[in-house]
Amino acid sequence: MITIEQLKDVKTRTEALYRYLDIENKKVQVEEEQLRTQAPGFWDDAKKAEAQMKKVKSLQGWIEGYNAVKTLTDELELAFDFYKDELVSEEEVDEAYAKSLQALEELELKNMLRSEADQMDCVLKINSGAGGTESQDWSSMLMRMYMRWAESNGYKLSVANLQEGDEAGIKTVTMNIEGAYAYGYLKGENGVHRLVRVSPYNAQGKRMTSFASVFVTPLVDDSIEVVVEPARLSWDTFRSGGAGGQNVNKVESGVRLRYQYKDPYTGEEEEILIENTETRDQPKNKENAMRQLRSILYDKELQHRMEEQAKVEAGKKKIEWGSQIRSYVFDDRRVKDHRTNYQTSDVNGVMDGKIDGFIKAYLMEFSDSEA
Repeated sequence: MITIEQLKDVKTRTEALYRYLDIENKKVQVEEEQLRTQAPGFWDDAKKAEAQMKKVKSLQGWIEGYNAVKTLTDELELAFDFYKDELVSEEEVDEAYAKSLQALEELELKNMLRSEADQMDCVLKINSGAGGTESQDWSSMLMRMYMRWAESNGYKLSVANLQEGDEAGIKTVTMNIEGAYAYGYLKGENGVHRLVRVSPYNAQGKRMTSFASVFVTPLVDDSIEVVVEPARLSWDTFRSGGAGGQNVNKVESGVRLRYQYKDPYTGEEEEILIENTETRDQPKNKENAMRQLRSILYDKELQHRMEEQAKVEAGKKKIEWGSQIRSYVFDDRRVKDHRTNYQTSDVNGVMDGKIDGFIKAYLMEFSDSEA
């Protein structure tokens, strides 16, 4: 049975969220933004109209989210009072508490995602490390983990490019994950993921260590200003490999985009290479590849801003992009994040996409340094 202190804590946090989220102001904003959708010729520019509708939906989502939390908190308080009068059981009060606490924590977590990029869809790319089949198998396991996470959270997922491993697993995969705050939730997955297990590919039954790199970038749309210099662009086409109909092998529907990027801040140059085999339609694949390029360029600017912010706030923890972030030790039944020290023994659950604990721990520790 919960205590009066636990009830007070839920009520206090709910009231705090009302202030943090500025719900009264958001209600006014919704009315103003909805008026714009009623203007004559609103749908003449479809992309602009869709962006406006997305804005309205986002504001409404915050209000509805808070209302749901407030309703559950009120129901919890009512259940607590009813218990005193012996109208409900201890179990019913505890159940009401669990529901209200979960909704409250989810909204508190979402409130940490305040930057423009946090709200966007994302591109998630996995590359296998050195180690051949073992690392390629590990990469396919990570791919499945993120697919399961996206599915359980109601996100739309599509595979933009996939290269199968020589014997098993995958060499690389690029996935688009679309839905509210996809980038905000997954940005902490950036880095090297390390697996330790008894390898099924090793006859001696030795423990093997494998690595795979995960890169997460915001998936930008036409509302984001990104400069792409045409003179630095070049295209190749190729036949898509893998299973499929006759068209897969006879038509060069796959596209390979090369972009000679020059960092505007350091002057350093690098080639950005993007392959897209998402559809059998070459123009569509080109469009998808361009969208990924714009996402990468946007992310580079975003990282520069973060680095500048880190210099200004040198006392705060700096997020190391591309470093080893998490170890998955199968034999010891342990998955541990090295940045937050959050860990769990539910290895199977993690590999089935239950990574919300890691996501929350990351945002709790680093959201302030990104603000």
